Amino acid sequence: MQPEAKRYLYDIAEAGRLIGIFTTGKTFADYERDAMLRSAVERQFEIIGEALTQLARLDEALAGRITEYRRIIAFRNIIAHGYAKVDHRTVWDIVESKLPALCREVATLLEEQ
Repeated sequence: MQPEAKRYLYDIAEAGRLIGIFTTGKTFADYERDAMLRSAVERQFEIIGEALTQLARLDEALAGRITEYRRIIAFRNIIAHGYAKVDHRTVWDIVESKLPALCREVATLLEEQ
């Protein structure tokens, strides 16, 4: 694995870890009420999506080993460019249902190096 690819995977893992820290013990109601929490989570999702974009440019096959990586990149673009259309329920659902799997996949890829 190229060092740059490993760095992108590390960035994804770190952003996922931070989202976990930010949201532990929180409910959707907490998330919806707290603009700072929403901003922090959305920023980390932007980092995840941008790191995946760069990883895909560098090593498409490696990026392809991450489930739904194209949808993750598209989600980043919605947050970054269509911020007025961001649905808080969708973001929270991704935190709860998709992020754990992403973190596991990235951890596995980092261990393989």
